[in-house]
Amino acid sequence: MLHTFKDKIISREFLITAEICPPKGTDLNEALNDAERIRNWTDALNVTDNQRAVMRMSPLAMSRSLLDSGHEVIMQLTCRDRNRLALQSDLLGAYAIGIRNICVMTGDHTTKGDHPGARPVYDLDSVQLLDIIRSMKEGYDLAGNTIHQAPEFVTGAVTNTDPTNTAQIVKLRKKIKAGIDFLQTQAVYDIAGFESFMEQISDIDVPVIAGVIPLRSAGMARFMKQEIPGIDVPEEIIENMHKADDPAEEGISLCAESIRELKKLACGIHIMPVGKHENTSRILELSGIGKKK
Repeated sequence: MLHTFKDKIISREFLITAEICPPKGTDLNEALNDAERIRNWTDALNVTDNQRAVMRMSPLAMSRSLLDSGHEVIMQLTCRDRNRLALQSDLLGAYAIGIRNICVMTGDHTTKGDHPGARPVYDLDSVQLLDIIRSMKEGYDLAGNTIHQAPEFVTGAVTNTDPTNTAQIVKLRKKIKAGIDFLQTQAVYDIAGFESFMEQISDIDVPVIAGVIPLRSAGMARFMKQEIPGIDVPEEIIENMHKADDPAEEGISLCAESIRELKKLACGIHIMPVGKHENTSRILELSGIGKKK
């Protein structure tokens, strides 16, 4: 029986991951209850790191609490808020408290969040951070000093899926070269575009976990198309949301339909609800995905 996320990656089992957002405060109960809603539906829970540059509890604390509750976690780590010293310190601390899966990203600029006057760090980008993690796994820090009892992380990265964005594909290949074990994507609505993206990277032997975000309204669909880099919502979907008597139900149906199509193309699904996971298990059931054993 497969127990860890690493085991499941190696087996090439179809993977289901989902985001859990730490609280903006000190009470963990709401986030832990949200994780409980999808227990046995997912292989691992991504703990976000000041997502969208909005200040929240440390992902280290949230990840440890989820581990204590019996969940497999993937701790996200952004380059926006830490220099190279802090990044390495947090990686060692994460491993010491039991976190084995890391997903690296550069991070949204602080001007997009709730502290727009904060100074972004960006001492390193995501590719450089992946290089550091590879070095740390080999027993050395960025300065070449020996690390005692080196960490053995399962390392992931993120990507957009626009097949026409050459620079993005080049950066993705650098991430692959730096050594990653899995790849999670931005939300996918354009299935044909995603298929073209997958064809472009067909030589890459890394599991691709396709992102999905259930839509709630036509306005949300337009906002994501116009304001979120890397997301393309086809006009047909926006029109369907606009015409729907119950847009939220239409969003659930469209998400389940997308998952059914993405199952043919990707190695897994990464669910990112706007809000909580009230509908996640239902979406997975509608898409033909059952509970994990």
